Amino acid sequence: MKNIEANKQLIAACGLYCGACRKYLAEKCPGCRLNEKASWCKIRTCVHRHGFHSCAECCKDVTECKTYSNLIGKIFAFLFKSDRPACIRYIREHDEQAFAEEMTKRKCQTMQKK
Repeated sequence: MKNIEANKQLIAACGLYCGACRKYLAEKCPGCRLNEKASWCKIRTCVHRHGFHSCAECCKDVTECKTYSNLIGKIFAFLFKSDRPACIRYIREHDEQAFAEEMTKRKCQTMQKK
């Protein structure tokens, strides 16, 4: 099993931090960015199409974006008390490396809803 490490390359298009994901750490997933099987993810497709690393580089507000604020994302947010828009805000305010370091310190893959 891998250890959690602060690596900005492990930030998913939607702002989740794959570096703290159980599947990634158990070496069962390469992380969303490199996972070719994740072609179903419309957020990942959009980010790749625009040449971005994550939604943080887009000028749109993710809460207003229909691609980002989709049904799957809302279900995920509810089940895991995840606040992916907060992840994107953190990246925009601090940068990707600071976000990777924060998630490594917290040992989690997303900001939690309060």
